Amino acid sequence: MQRGVGPRQPTKSGRHEKALVARAPSPAKAGATIIRGRPKTSGPKSTKPAPGKKPQPVLKSYNPLAPERITEILARLDELYPDATCALTHHSPWELLVATILSAQSTDATVNRVTPELFRKYPTVKDFAALTPEQLEPDIYSTGFFRNKAKSVVGAAKKIVTEFRGEIPDEMDKLLTLPGVARKTANVLLGTWFGQGIGIVVDTHVTRISRRLELTKNTDPSKIEQDLMKVIPPQKWILFAHQIIWHGRRLCIARKPNCVECPLENLCHAGDKTWSTVEIHKRAK
Repeated sequence: MQRGVGPRQPTKSGRHEKALVARAPSPAKAGATIIRGRPKTSGPKSTKPAPGKKPQPVLKSYNPLAPERITEILARLDELYPDATCALTHHSPWELLVATILSAQSTDATVNRVTPELFRKYPTVKDFAALTPEQLEPDIYSTGFFRNKAKSVVGAAKKIVTEFRGEIPDEMDKLLTLPGVARKTANVLLGTWFGQGIGIVVDTHVTRISRRLELTKNTDPSKIEQDLMKVIPPQKWILFAHQIIWHGRRLCIARKPNCVECPLENLCHAGDKTWSTVEIHKRAK
């Protein structure tokens, strides 16, 4: 046999055999994961806190529609505006109907300056029904969109005289048949004059503040109303709308909300707050 060709013999020390027996399986084959070069088993993590550290409490997920939060919002609104009511000056359901139609895209203050002379000039529904829209336009010019409003007021008066015998209907379905009357106007009339909480008035203030308080994510008034009716108790529907409207005029002003003085501040996470003690939610606006 040539030198160097014969079978390799184990060493007398036995190191070769020991090395083969002691070799550990690779981490990948053992089912472990490697993090920063060190194997980590896939077993359950220890729940014991590190020495000297207290266990952290498990925080509940934030729910803007939680019953306790809704109750607190309503309680604070009651403290702020216990006697909130419709700000439109009126002495009859017809006057309230006309004032509400005129208030669209206008302010209540402007409408209240116009309606006293308007109702002195035309005291009854029949007086309005005898007009043409063109005759009424100069009297309501300062409220804006006077042409469309004149058509609505005169059209509503004519229908009330011819189909409802001069009486303002107190039912939602009938009110919605009148020109210029949608759910907002009907809810104002039913809630304020007839005391019927059929729905919730959704105007620009209610839309804006309900979204800021994360009571709704919708922008369509009818969908906002449905969202609010699910979380606000029915007995609060009339007062809640008035309170939110007052709040929008006095504290939660659209251009610059007065968050520093707002009693709802720590319940509000609106993205455009001017001052906050709580986390801001960018989508809440």
